[in-house]
Amino acid sequence: MTTFLDLALHRRSIRKYQNKPIEAEKIQTILQAGLASPSGKHLNPWEFVVVTDHDILTRMSTCRTYGSSMLNGSPLGIVVCLDTALADTWQCDGAIAALNMLLCAEDLGLGGCWVQVNGRTLSEDDSVTANEYIRSLLAIPDNLTVLCIVSIGYKLEDKKPINIDKLQYEKIHYGKY
Repeated sequence: MTTFLDLALHRRSIRKYQNKPIEAEKIQTILQAGLASPSGKHLNPWEFVVVTDHDILTRMSTCRTYGSSMLNGSPLGIVVCLDTALADTWQCDGAIAALNMLLCAEDLGLGGCWVQVNGRTLSEDDSVTANEYIRSLLAIPDNLTVLCIVSIGYKLEDKKPINIDKLQYEKIHYGKY
């Protein structure tokens, strides 16, 4: 990939990973990409919890009924936590940081996937939120909300890049709607 557009088109949600640890240097680079993300008023309301322990990742994989199971096979999970009192833009700030890390992972030859946590529950009938479960599991302070988890690993599946000719250009409006 030589351009940002190439990177964006090649980054796909990867949910199957090789049983191979990620080098510390690559993890550091991914975290730097997250920390370098823009945020409202440059308040940087995020905190990242880096998880490489397989047993903990397996327990994290049950934080939702659907959409978190890939963590069980992932060598790395980065929990994106935010101080909601620090910035009213916390959800946007956290999403931008998570995307920066996902794009950085792709650039490093890794795959990744976003796991939504905020606003989700352990199961459809359960009163325990995914946020409460992850916070308890990882001893995350009460003043932080878990927005998402970014799972990252060496790809075990290969997905074609997004076809630029099939983008929804009809959703673009110039001047006014």
